[in-house]
Amino acid sequence: MTVSSKKLFIKTYGCQMNVYDTERMAEAMAPAGYVLTGDAGAADLIILNTCHIREKASEKIYSELGRLRRIKDLRRSEGGKTIICVAGCVAQAEGREIIARAPVVDLVVGPQSYHRLPDLVLRAGRDGRRLIDTDFPEDSKFAGLPERTVPRRAPSAFLTVQEGCDKFCTFCVVPYTRGVEYSRPVAEIVAEASRLADAGVREITLLGQNVNAYHGEGPDAESWSLAQLLTRLCAIDTLERLRYTTSHPRDMSDDLIAVHASEPKLMPYLHLPFQAGSDRILAAMNRKHSADDYLRLVERIREARPDIALSTDIIVGFPGETDDEFEATLELVREVTFAQAYSFKYSARPGTPAASLDSQLPAAVMTERLARLQELLNAQQMSFNKACTGTRLAVLFEKHGRRDGQLVGRSPYLQAVHASGPGTLIGNIIEVEIVAGGPNSLEADIISDTHLPLEAAAAL
Repeated sequence: MTVSSKKLFIKTYGCQMNVYDTERMAEAMAPAGYVLTGDAGAADLIILNTCHIREKASEKIYSELGRLRRIKDLRRSEGGKTIICVAGCVAQAEGREIIARAPVVDLVVGPQSYHRLPDLVLRAGRDGRRLIDTDFPEDSKFAGLPERTVPRRAPSAFLTVQEGCDKFCTFCVVPYTRGVEYSRPVAEIVAEASRLADAGVREITLLGQNVNAYHGEGPDAESWSLAQLLTRLCAIDTLERLRYTTSHPRDMSDDLIAVHASEPKLMPYLHLPFQAGSDRILAAMNRKHSADDYLRLVERIREARPDIALSTDIIVGFPGETDDEFEATLELVREVTFAQAYSFKYSARPGTPAASLDSQLPAAVMTERLARLQELLNAQQMSFNKACTGTRLAVLFEKHGRRDGQLVGRSPYLQAVHASGPGTLIGNIIEVEIVAGGPNSLEADIISDTHLPLEAAAAL
């Protein structure tokens, strides 16, 4: 029996894990006859895959739903039907409120229920009922999802290995929207990574809300660490690069640090959030590490891999943060120096402990502090990029650039690299010479159009 083709439009907000989840939702809907489209106005099913981390996340979703209501009304007037689904972390946190406030929404699905999406869409379309599924099921959603299908043109991919968090930082909604820590079994991850590599993927980024807390079941029935998982994945011959994000300082174990020194496939780039430079603020955040702990950890990491590039997350204006405590954050940034960083003004998330604190700071104070911090961070990133000028790097080219003949790739340090070359180089790791370093990217000349083997790439 042939399944009639329907069109699926997905808008993705927020983190890399949402990008992965979007791909998996599209794959889950494919057996039901849904094919992706970039035109929301022509879609039979529209999914908003939401993120609760960014400021005013909910307001942005409701604004988008207002636009989608007009699309839905127009298609109805023309005899068509559009099902609108809100998925992701905002759906998990505010499911019933979404149904109450936005009549245009037919379906609300939390991050742990994507494997049930085809059935939920069928029921919503058939019965005309508005449905909510934000449970935390006992069975893993990964077991209910189909095998990955990857276009052969994609040279890099995300792979979720861990979800949820048990740290309960007082500013963070992740434990409430993604649940407790869950780690996928090693065999399941290796099988998915192997399929990706067989489809032409050269580089995989392992994802988790707290990825270095990974503790999945290994083939020996014992709990494996992220270091063990990375070592096993490095044994996949056709896979040439590995990364992982996001990490917590408390879970940066000795064996994981050692893998950065011993495995050339593990790229010299590490995202390691510290959030604040004041020990009092770190305690109020429930981070369970001090500023000195972080500095000593960085020393150990750089001793193991001297060329490693560090990035981080920083929050300014946490409730009660004084001028001196903010200065401590600036001082820590100066001492570590980062190749890249993500910095934000504190934004209260409903239901988190920090949201109920009385010592919320004025918006103007947070804005001024963020500007000062970003000036310092931008200078450090610019300095790191400029220091690459004149060096030779192995770049994985991923896509065409905006200009004719331009290619865009990633350096081992995750910098965007632009170079002129033929499209046949996409999907290949190519030796380039960096001719200029800008605020957000590098310009390069291609040295050779021959794909670099691992040993040659590692030697650059």
